[in-house]
Amino acid sequence: MKPHFFSPPRLSLRFFPIWRRHLLVWKKVAATSIIGHLADPVIYLLGLGYGLGSLLPELGGTSYMVFLAAGTVCYSTMNSASFEALYSGFARMHEQRTWEAILNTPVTLDDVVLAEILWAASKSLLSGLAVLLVIWLLGLSHSALTLWLIPLALLVGLCFAALGLIMTALAPSYDFFLYYFTLVITPMMLLCGVFFPVTQLPPLWQTVSSVLPLSHAVDIARPLLTGIVPPGALLHVAVLASYAGAGFYVSLVLFRRRLSK
Repeated sequence: MKPHFFSPPRLSLRFFPIWRRHLLVWKKVAATSIIGHLADPVIYLLGLGYGLGSLLPELGGTSYMVFLAAGTVCYSTMNSASFEALYSGFARMHEQRTWEAILNTPVTLDDVVLAEILWAASKSLLSGLAVLLVIWLLGLSHSALTLWLIPLALLVGLCFAALGLIMTALAPSYDFFLYYFTLVITPMMLLCGVFFPVTQLPPLWQTVSSVLPLSHAVDIARPLLTGIVPPGALLHVAVLASYAGAGFYVSLVLFRRRLSK
């Protein structure tokens, strides 16, 4: 790679019109988009929560439904951010050549990539809010601490949007994303305490789980849902922010190399 590929990001407020452009386009399909992102996590929450919940004892002093609800907020946010950064991001960058048109205006690639991350995080925030609304409607939590799940959902969205854009920068086609979901997203969903406690895993997999970003998100969300301030919250937030920052920089380097060809 050429040295300038590794230059620090040069950011400006010019990312905002790009973010707003994505919002205006999305508004045309907002209803179907929201339903699509909400249906999957709610089905998991209600199906597994009521189905398995009736067979399982309490976990950590809470019902399985409450245990699952915290993981579902994080899982839904992760999925939404990943889909937007991968499929929609790739379409704008490669298929529709939207990026090419934008880059003919007085903006830089750095602004375009930042706008993509922020837009994917914004959409994922809506998914997290939708699941949180279901949690409130079902009466699964009455703690005011659950309001902290809103900024948490945004941070999780930033993290997985940035990681997803790395794959977008490398992808030759949409089929490439199947590897990411099969080898990264699905195992993370199973290893990070969404459906069962991480302590049930063998020691090796517990160690692997401890470095994965979804684990840190769940470790914040679950205590908040039960009205407890999460222990080590600042460390978990720092890990998620580090993943987001590193993902942004790596994806930017890869996009600089790809679009310079």
